[in-house]
Amino acid sequence: MKDQIVNKMFKKHFVDFSIIIFIFLIDRVSKLLIISSPETYEQYGINVTSFLNFNLIWNEGIAFGLFSFDEKLYYNSLTIIICLITIFIMWLMFRSEGLEKLSYIMIIGGSFGNIFDRIFYSAVPDFIDIHINNFHWFIFNVADIFITIGIIFLISFEIFGKKN
Repeated sequence: MKDQIVNKMFKKHFVDFSIIIFIFLIDRVSKLLIISSPETYEQYGINVTSFLNFNLIWNEGIAFGLFSFDEKLYYNSLTIIICLITIFIMWLMFRSEGLEKLSYIMIIGGSFGNIFDRIFYSAVPDFIDIHINNFHWFIFNVADIFITIGIIFLISFEIFGKKN
């Protein structure tokens, strides 16, 4: 009986989990390419355009390097909190549909990518450096892009969407 419930749930959410895995893999491949490239360790990394560099940094905090700690207890506690939030977002994904569900899927896929790095490397490799002249935005990664797009969609649905 329990196996039937799990199989039914897996079949129902197969596409959802496939998209999550796809986002995770895109993030992993991009990070592995950057980590293995010696040019990204130089001061300005790889110049892609006049406003985009790939410049590897190791982020031990959360978004944009906030809450970076040297103390492992704080780092591990923060990682556990991020895992719990991701589990809660998965629960929200199961209860939603349409574009709202896709938003949660993007957030989960990106979150899995960053959680993997936090556990495997004890830091998240960020490398996308957007800048105008000497003004640099926060350096981020592909997982952060998916998380941000998912959050922007959810905020947009709340502001402009109509609840029935």
